[in-house]
Amino acid sequence: MEIKNHNSSTSGFTLLGISSNPHLQKPLFAIFLIMYLVTLVGNVLIILTIHSDSRLHTPMYFFLSNLSFMDICFTTVIVPKMLVNFQSDTKSISYMGCLVQMYFFMAFGNTDSYLLASMAIDRLVAICNPFHYDVIMNPQRCLLMLLGSCTISHLHSMLRVLLMSRLSFCASHVIKHFFCDTQPVLKLSCSDTSSNQMVVMTETLAVIVTPFLCILFSYLRIIITVLTIPSAAGKWKAFSTCGSHLTIVVLFYGSIIYVYFRPLSMYSMVKDRVATLMYTVVTPMLNPFIYSLRNKDMKMGIRKLRFGIHSWKE
Repeated sequence: MEIKNHNSSTSGFTLLGISSNPHLQKPLFAIFLIMYLVTLVGNVLIILTIHSDSRLHTPMYFFLSNLSFMDICFTTVIVPKMLVNFQSDTKSISYMGCLVQMYFFMAFGNTDSYLLASMAIDRLVAICNPFHYDVIMNPQRCLLMLLGSCTISHLHSMLRVLLMSRLSFCASHVIKHFFCDTQPVLKLSCSDTSSNQMVVMTETLAVIVTPFLCILFSYLRIIITVLTIPSAAGKWKAFSTCGSHLTIVVLFYGSIIYVYFRPLSMYSMVKDRVATLMYTVVTPMLNPFIYSLRNKDMKMGIRKLRFGIHSWKE
């Protein structure tokens, strides 16, 4: 019997999770709880460090603090529900809860993507046009880039969720994933999803590929500019300012390209879960370490924050 999404008779979905093995539920709960707490603490530390140190009130760290905030929101959309399901026998999620999770997952994930592109533009201007950096990357323009990133991402999510809400589902409501992602939910639909997939793919290409191409273009220009620097020390100094950002870009986009830019017929449950875990849980957890351990200004800022907190306690 076919069940329409918009009908109240839909009881919701069951999330299969990372593993159905009952003996792995508690160990997985402990592992992902620790990872989530590390993500929260690390990204909050980045935000507090940037806002408390006036030397870090620059466009690059403005985008970094917002990236950390989005990473907190991004993982919070997914991990708490996943942790609850590790301790639950039903592992259920309501139909509306599934759509809400899908909406905010895409909104925060796409905002991350645009913020990474904004950071690439910032590095491009800093290295290729340093004398006009303060004029080009002024606070008003940075704020507009942030607002534009959020607006485009939320419009994208709204369109995607509206398309998904028009689908019908048959007997099986078991989502073979640990959250409500597009491809696993589409696999359950007994509607004709060909037009839906075409729109989703086209719109995803526009929303995700655009910032990715922006990053590629920025780094191509940076490489060309750096190669013209005569001294090896100058080249290393220029490249070192991009190292942390480039590391995050590779981790984030590498897994996203694998998950989303392939036909539905090539969907692999195990490989998809591993790749999705990489950009939803692992990358947001690693961001604070990558940016703080490889950045002298951030190290000094963290020490200053720690000293300030210690002095306040005394």
